[in-house]
This record gives sequence, structure tokens and C-alpha cells, in this order.
Amino acid sequence: MTVESPPATVVSHGRLVPVAVHFDDLDALGMLHNARYPLLVERAWTELWQEHGIRFDGDWATAGDACNVVKELLISYEAPVTRSGPYAVHLWLDRLGTTGLTYGFRFCSADGTTTYATGTRVLVRLDAGTLRPAPWSDAFRTVGRTLLRSAD
Repeated sequence: MTVESPPATVVSHGRLVPVAVHFDDLDALGMLHNARYPLLVERAWTELWQEHGIRFDGDWATAGDACNVVKELLISYEAPVTRSGPYAVHLWLDRLGTTGLTYGFRFCSADGTTTYATGTRVLVRLDAGTLRPAPWSDAFRTVGRTLLRSAD
């Protein structure tokens, strides 16, 4: 007997990226530990950007757009995750500036129908030599525009 995956939900903006919650991600109460949500969101973003050739390979001088820092992280926990298994992170950009961006995220069920946490994160692109804000590349901006959430 085989188990079929639920059909993927089509999101109106951004991307739904699969992630896995493992048994050791759960806390003593059997819930996904609050510190794991940002980690799983970061892994989803890393996967998404790597698909577009943006990655950090250990050399800050050549990291380009991967040379960025978190300025702010806000997260709201909506419902507990009480089991290991497949989930997803819905990712999008709320704002794409010259040297910074704000992205939104939802930690959700694998099909995107149940939301467990929501949040935003502000990133600033840095020049590796000066550690001062630097502009995103044209290639990064091109991909970023495809992830922008339109104003409702």
C-alpha cells in the first residue's frame, strides 16, 4: 500500500518550500521548539536562493548577495506543531529595497492549508570588505521581484 502526498496548494504569491520536522526538533512537551521555526525558515530560504545560484561557499569576498545580515525578526506562533514529519514554509517578499528587503513567511502544513506560525524578517546586504550596506545585484533583484507580494 502506498501513501500519496496531499496535492500542493497553489499560493497566490511567493513560494511554498517543503521542510521536515524531526523528532529531535520537538521540545519536552512534544511541540516544535520555538527556536526551530526560524531555523527551518532559514533553511527554506537557503534552498530557494540556491536554486537561483545564490549561495555562500565559505568565502565572504565572493559571497555577493549571500553576504547579508538579519536586522529584525518577528514571529507569531499560531498553533503548536506536535508531530515530526513533512511541513512547508511559504515564503515571499513584502519589500525589496536597494540594500535591504523584508520577507514574510508562514510555517504551515505540507499542503499549505494550516498555518502554525507567521512572521517577517528584515535583511541587509553587506559589502564583504567594509561590512556596510551594499546594493543587491541585478540578478538577485530579478528573482526577488518574482517573490513580491502585491499590495492588497
